[in-house]
Amino acid sequence: MDLHANQIQGFFVIPVDNLLGSPIFVNEFFRKYAAIQDETMVVSPDVGSVARARAFAQKLGMPLAIVDKRRQKANSSEVMNIIGDVTGKHVILLDDMVDTGGSLCHAAKALVDIGKAKSVTACATHGLLSGPAIQRINDSVLEEVVFLNTIPPRPGMKCDKIRYISVAHLFAEAISHIYEETSVSRLFS
Repeated sequence: MDLHANQIQGFFVIPVDNLLGSPIFVNEFFRKYAAIQDETMVVSPDVGSVARARAFAQKLGMPLAIVDKRRQKANSSEVMNIIGDVTGKHVILLDDMVDTGGSLCHAAKALVDIGKAKSVTACATHGLLSGPAIQRINDSVLEEVVFLNTIPPRPGMKCDKIRYISVAHLFAEAISHIYEETSVSRLFS
C-alpha cells in the first residue's frame, strides 16, 4: 500500500497492485470537515508530495498549499516558505509516511507560526515512528495525526494525538477480487 516510490513495483517478480490509502482518508476527512469545508485546505508537506496532495484536495473539493523545505541531510529539514495562503484555515497535511516526525512537526509549526493556520491535522499511510517521533508529535502543534494501520503501533506507545484507521477491509476486498479474477480497478478511485 502506498509504495514510497512507484519504481518499487518493478522489483517484484509477480504482478503487484499498489493499493492507495488516500480514498480512506478522503472518506474520513470529508465527514470531519464537511461543515467547515470552506475553512479547510490540504497542504503538501513538500514539493515531492504535491501530486498526491493535489489529487486528495480535488477529491475533498478543497484548495491546496505547499510547504517548501530544504533537506540538508537525511531525517533533517528546514521549512523555507509556504506556497499558498493558509491564514485562518484548518489544515490537513497529507504524506505517505512519517519516520522520525521532524519534517511533519516542523511543517505544522511553520503553518501555524508563519502561515497563521487555525489548526493542523496530519495524515499518513505509514507511521514508522522511529527514534524521537512520538515525543516530537506529543510536543508539536499538531492536533491529531491519523495513520493507516499498515504498520502496527509499537508496544507501549503512548500518544493521545495519534489515531489509527484499519485497512483490513481494503486488503480483504483486493484479495477477494484477485481470487475471483475480477478487476481491482474500483479500489483505486
